[in-house]
Amino acid sequence: MHFNIYLDDETGQRLTAAAKVRGENRNAVIRQAVQEWLRREGRPEWPAVVLSHMGDPDMPPFEAARDQLLPPAADPLA
Repeated sequence: MHFNIYLDDETGQRLTAAAKVRGENRNAVIRQAVQEWLRREGRPEWPAVVLSHMGDPDMPPFEAARDQLLPPAADPLA
């Protein structure tokens, strides 16, 4: 798949220099940058450390404090 992108002169020059240092062409550097961005941003999800968290065994269940909640206020828009 082909795309055209437009960069300002300074960004284009920096890209060319960075690609040259890496021994790659600009397209390869852009492709790698887009792949990295998609890896991080393409499918937002919780980090593995959060997904694997099983909770704090010393913490009481959330529902245990339900009887301490205030009753709902009257709805002013009703």
